[in-house]
Amino acid sequence: MSTHAKRERLLLADLLETEGPDAPTLCEDWNTRDLAAHVVVRERRPDAAGGILIKQLAPRLERVMAEFAEKPYEELIQLIRTGPPRFSPFSLKQIDEASNAIEFYVHTEDVRRAQPDWAPRELDPVFQDALWSRLERTARLMGRSVPTGLVLRRPDGQTAVAHRGTPVVTATGQPSELLLFLYGRQNAADVELEGDKDAIAKLHETKQLGI
Repeated sequence: MSTHAKRERLLLADLLETEGPDAPTLCEDWNTRDLAAHVVVRERRPDAAGGILIKQLAPRLERVMAEFAEKPYEELIQLIRTGPPRFSPFSLKQIDEASNAIEFYVHTEDVRRAQPDWAPRELDPVFQDALWSRLERTARLMGRSVPTGLVLRRPDGQTAVAHRGTPVVTATGQPSELLLFLYGRQNAADVELEGDKDAIAKLHETKQLGI
């Protein structure tokens, strides 16, 4: 596994273990047990994981996730920590880095920021640059359905267009925070929004960010 993906994987596993199975997360009605089951199913049950993206397969995904959620919590944590089986596409270094570094970063923050005593986490510049590169490639996909124009901007002035339209809202923040915003964690992300007030309010309320 590559550096960023491995680090974020272990951080997530440690955090889930520390918080226990019943802690809240930012993933709507999921607790930490549900989130752990999701991570394991995504890596180990490709026959069901398609339901994450394909609506028709969602019922099967829900059934398989429920089965995994009934496993001992410690077993789920260990499955996350040890990584995907060899037959999984996620065992390939390139796919691991492209998919899991982002996945595990977002879910780590889902757990961290749902707790009342959470504090900002400082990320190294190399990882921030990697997150920005991902944002540049996927911004339009993630923001394709938002109800207003949306531009992402780093503090150094670099920008990426997430959605063309008017009025335009500009979200400024570190790549890690912009990523959380674009993945639908608007109210937990540390970003500054500039633009039409009604458009900003719509962005905060929309469920149309993310995949």
